[in-house]
Amino acid sequence: MAKKDPYAALRIKEFNIFLMVRFALVFGWTMQFIVIEWEVYSLTKDPLSLGVIGLMEIIPAFTMALFAGHIVDQKEKRNLLALCIAAFSLISLGLFLLTWDVIVAGWDKHTILYSVYALVFFGGFLRSFFGPTIFSLVALIVPKKVYPNAATWNSSVWQMAAVLGPALGGFAIGWMGVHWALCIVFGLVMLSFFILLLIDRKPVLNPKIGEPVVESLKEGVRFVFKTKAILGAMTLDMVAVLFGGAIALLPVFAQDILKVGSEGFGVLRAAPAVGAFITMLITAYIPISKNAGMKLLVAIFGFGLSIITFGLSSIFWVSLLALFFSGITDGVSMVIRQTILQIKTPDHMRGRVSSVNSMFVGSSNELGAFESGVTAKLMGAATAVVFGGAMTLFTVVTTGIVSPTFRKLDLTKDLEAHENAE
Repeated sequence: MAKKDPYAALRIKEFNIFLMVRFALVFGWTMQFIVIEWEVYSLTKDPLSLGVIGLMEIIPAFTMALFAGHIVDQKEKRNLLALCIAAFSLISLGLFLLTWDVIVAGWDKHTILYSVYALVFFGGFLRSFFGPTIFSLVALIVPKKVYPNAATWNSSVWQMAAVLGPALGGFAIGWMGVHWALCIVFGLVMLSFFILLLIDRKPVLNPKIGEPVVESLKEGVRFVFKTKAILGAMTLDMVAVLFGGAIALLPVFAQDILKVGSEGFGVLRAAPAVGAFITMLITAYIPISKNAGMKLLVAIFGFGLSIITFGLSSIFWVSLLALFFSGITDGVSMVIRQTILQIKTPDHMRGRVSSVNSMFVGSSNELGAFESGVTAKLMGAATAVVFGGAMTLFTVVTTGIVSPTFRKLDLTKDLEAHENAE
């Protein structure tokens, strides 16, 4: 049966093409992010400036999220994603030019910094469209019965790119400088655009084309808040990302605490993704849909412990292991969360549900970066990270106590229903 085949989703040609697009995009995006983090901190030597990067992205991403979901549910997904990638290429090109001495000769530090923030702001606007479009497109490429397997491979490719992107970014800074590192990013974005065109256009499954925006948005929000499994998964992940934001402060740890330079920074930045990638490969063979609620709670609790360990460490290999184990636990939670969303969401509402998810989770990455920057400014980087990990543990324990329904969540019957329906 398909659910027992670890390669079920990979037997679909268009899904493999989609994975190549996903890999190139995430590789470029994550590489670009850490190169910009490094450049901004090098310009300012202020941890709060790293938080501002997150703030500049979260404002448009959060504000536009619901509206973007409405548009995604109304439009054809392949072409919409192509449009998003084309716009992202302009951001990458802009950052490449902003780090070129020929262009910025004579510019003062603040002008360069504010120009970077402006492009990050534009990127946040695009982010509100990327998540819902990709989430909806996957569901149109693979049948429902292999959603969990597709979620595993999709997340695995995401993590593989998130391993290589930061690692190459850190080494590229040392080898060729920030400017040419960003040139690589631009090339990857353009590559993803042309590969995407190999996927056929998909039908629009929403029966309410032309529905008033307000009614459409209300329907999406109501669905999320009445579906307890989705709401619980989103809330847990939001808190873990918001308070467990050690990644945002990695330039501070690499330069000032561990003193490992740009190469060590790249290795540290890649460590969580290595752990998550290994976990996801395992889950392709060992399904984790049974007792999914309890497994998600345990995974996020382990994530919090790993973040606390990282914050307390001043030894490189201990910090590296802590980040690696944070990735292992995050890999488990990511597969479970994506499976819950794919199984519980109707086809015609995927854009809006994914947008609400991006408000809970995606925006929490940037808000978490801002929170980390502020708390690091007030209490020091190490204390800020430990505080965030402790808040994650508190939230998991509280959720487990007050929500026995979520604790007992099991996705086995849902998967069997989808298989029987096909």
